[in-house]
Amino acid sequence: MRRRSGLRLAFVVLWLAATVLAAAVPASACQYTSGCPEVGLGGGNIDLGLSGQAVTDLVSGGGSAAADYAWRLRTLCMLADEAEGTCSPFDIRNCPQEPGRVIGYYLVQKRPVVRPDGTAVIPVPPGFGPGDLVGTWETIREGCIDITSLNPPPSPAEVFSYFERLPLPTLTTQHQPPGDGLSGLPVIFYTDSPTTETFTVDIRGFSVVINATAEKFTWHTGDATGEIVTIDPGKPYPDQTITHDYRSGTYTAYLTVTWGATFTVNGSAPADVPGSTTTDGPPVTFDVLQARPVLTNPYD
Repeated sequence: MRRRSGLRLAFVVLWLAATVLAAAVPASACQYTSGCPEVGLGGGNIDLGLSGQAVTDLVSGGGSAAADYAWRLRTLCMLADEAEGTCSPFDIRNCPQEPGRVIGYYLVQKRPVVRPDGTAVIPVPPGFGPGDLVGTWETIREGCIDITSLNPPPSPAEVFSYFERLPLPTLTTQHQPPGDGLSGLPVIFYTDSPTTETFTVDIRGFSVVINATAEKFTWHTGDATGEIVTIDPGKPYPDQTITHDYRSGTYTAYLTVTWGATFTVNGSAPADVPGSTTTDGPPVTFDVLQARPVLTNPYD
């Protein structure tokens, strides 16, 4: 899914801004120091919940500036809506984009916060305590800001958590001869089910393509041998590569496949998914008969 345009991003952030406008009220305000919504993406749309510490780390420069002020990011559209109740196309600014990065046009604002000792960089009005915001928001600078750190691309571990829950194929065990086998005549195993599968999933608004490949095949033979492990899916007669000798009897066999995968994020270079997952195919039951020689009179 392609990332939404700068206009879509601005209006989504504008919607979320309504949840933090109460910052002027000391006790109940979301002060961008704790408790604010985290960055997340759902249903393919960007939900920018401005986390105080994350924003502070990104734009404050650290030191006393990080401790003495609350920090936030605002778009021109958000500020226009606060002041005038509307946002015009002139308030939308686009920024050059880079693959795998999230870059938007923002105003960086700060506001004094009451320190743990009850002081602040400005006089503290009566009734305000540690952590409360005082004064007004001040714009420090504006421009294109890389906010990828507020919503980093999915990590390999995060992709794996999706990979292991994908509806991967369950491969069917084929055997020859079809129907009943004969003792002394090896049974041929193979699967003609697909051994690759491609999935596109949305992870926090990033389009992640997962290419799954069957890497190991464990053939459960149903007898005392237990299993045969191969790295190929086998082939039918006369090019068979997987065979097994049985005594006479009835057997149930099935195939366990171990899947690995690579993934891309928004068209990035492929990377390995760390880890594997397995699927079990449906069982197949067959008889192996004992062939007995019988003398006959060809003249009868």
